[in-house]
Amino acid sequence: MPAISLTPADRKQKRGEAHHLDPVVMIGAEGLTPAIVKETDNALKAHGLIKVRMFSDDRATREAALAQLANSLHAAPVQHIGKLLVLWRPIPEKVAPEKEDRKPGPRTVKIVSFSKSGNHRATVKKVQVFGNERVTVGGQVKRARVRPTSVKKKAQNDR
Repeated sequence: MPAISLTPADRKQKRGEAHHLDPVVMIGAEGLTPAIVKETDNALKAHGLIKVRMFSDDRATREAALAQLANSLHAAPVQHIGKLLVLWRPIPEKVAPEKEDRKPGPRTVKIVSFSKSGNHRATVKKVQVFGNERVTVGGQVKRARVRPTSVKKKAQNDR
């Protein structure tokens, strides 16, 4: 898969966003090594838009390195100015797997108790209720009861 292509307007926007960034990857005298490519990939995953500083004096080498990084990492070459190379790749969305055995977490519940006489305001109290607790009708927090399930539902769930 080749590098991502950007429109001139997108490229201009990315250049503006990258202006204040500092280089996160440095390429030394050995040039592009697999370790540098891997580190650049990690930086693109974390930041999306990065600057790379290359200490080579040869402009053709820097242009070739930018093209090679863009093609191998499926990124868009944004800018090559002096010894700085700017690359962009959209950050992948992080998907957290849902746990099957997850219990309900704590929640905040308002308990309203009305006054005995109708002349006073009701008092509102916020209480944190954990997953194994419940609020009774009287406003007390108690441990939740295990709900009995029917024999038919147990048989359906066991299948």
